[in-house]
Amino acid sequence: MSDIQQNERLDEILTALGEQLEALEATADLVVIGGSALIALGTIERATRDVDIVALRQGQELVSADPLPAQLATARDRVARDFGLDGDWLNPGPTDLLELGLPHGFAGRLESRSYGPSLTVRFASRIDQIHFKLYALVDRGPGRHESDLRALSPQSEELLTAARWARTHDPSPGFKTMLEEVLDYLEVNHGDLGA
Repeated sequence: MSDIQQNERLDEILTALGEQLEALEATADLVVIGGSALIALGTIERATRDVDIVALRQGQELVSADPLPAQLATARDRVARDFGLDGDWLNPGPTDLLELGLPHGFAGRLESRSYGPSLTVRFASRIDQIHFKLYALVDRGPGRHESDLRALSPQSEELLTAARWARTHDPSPGFKTMLEEVLDYLEVNHGDLGA
């Protein structure tokens, strides 16, 4: 299956998604995080296989994207067929972050783009991506999450803010220990992160 490797390719795919939604007389307002958001904002140039939807925007509210609305799923499937993408290239995988709590001020920092009259995509900001990538690095280990985090060039205070947020998602002693080890690895003086 094909990867999404550059911003132009991502724009082409999301424009096609917007066209499919328009053909179905449907609209969607997606909130996206992860590698595809970093590609869209020009932060990274690595390949990704999917677009991670953390929420749908309805009016001023962010709501769960799981399950995807039927017409959005139909449009996604048509784009997958046309572009040779995996069937779940557009997925609500990280919706649990919405349920656990997004970083304070998240919605006000989203960067919006329109892909035709039927599709708006709101990409997570740099500071919010630092939160998500630190959490993923601790949770899943080094690899693309570490390289993505480094590409964001986080300052120590930004990492400490992200670490405090991550502790609200997993207050366990084991996670705290791993978080402190990652901060040590990133050469961040973290002091006490709380109980």
